[in-house]
Amino acid sequence: MMSTSQDTGKTADPACADKAAGGSVAHMKILVIEDDLEAAAYMSKAFREAGIVADHASDGESGLFLASESTYDVMVIDRMLPRRDGLSVISELRQRGVNTPVLILSALGQVDDRVTGLRAGGDDYLPKPYAFSELLARVEVLGRRKGTPEQDMIYRVGDLELDRLSHEVRRAGREILLQPREFRLLEYLMKNAGQVVTRTMLLEHVWDYHFDPQTNVIDVHVSRLRSKIEKDFGKPLLKTVRGAGYMIKDEG
Repeated sequence: MMSTSQDTGKTADPACADKAAGGSVAHMKILVIEDDLEAAAYMSKAFREAGIVADHASDGESGLFLASESTYDVMVIDRMLPRRDGLSVISELRQRGVNTPVLILSALGQVDDRVTGLRAGGDDYLPKPYAFSELLARVEVLGRRKGTPEQDMIYRVGDLELDRLSHEVRRAGREILLQPREFRLLEYLMKNAGQVVTRTMLLEHVWDYHFDPQTNVIDVHVSRLRSKIEKDFGKPLLKTVRGAGYMIKDEG
């Protein structure tokens, strides 16, 4: 279902983000599924200013794919979306066993609308228009409610360890300093440890490209990452799978 002007609502006060956050949402990673590109860009910028990593999908099908393939602390989902409506996305995620807390955004704010959204699997419901400070506070509450277990926050491959919360990477107990893009690259590889990760997957999930820019950006970053996590360590972990992509794996 295509979104209409009735179901769009621009955030009102991103300047309140720091005051509302108080630092307690730092290192959170959320998914925003919103087809109003202007509202989504505004929201994502405000989340970033509050210290939250925000991925964005502009339609229901893309949002369902990202929500199924990546790990998030909270999802913010518009109710009326193209290709697949928000309530359908939530219901499908719950059927797949994805229990990430969901906040529904919608201009449909009557009691029956809110009840329908919560019964579809939503955890909270915020009518449009809304103040960003309230949205941020609700996201913070949902993030605490998740109570993410350690295994969701820490990835391990052999003696390599990545902590999503503190953004620290260690190998054999030694800290490895990574740039933000290198961290995202390693995080995605380790989330899919033992599986081949294709160039297309990396472009979409690490660079947010939905096309191939025909550059060697991936090769350069993989080379730098490999040097950092393998130099001075005895056993290689990051492998190039010729003609397919990359894989991180501990072969014992």
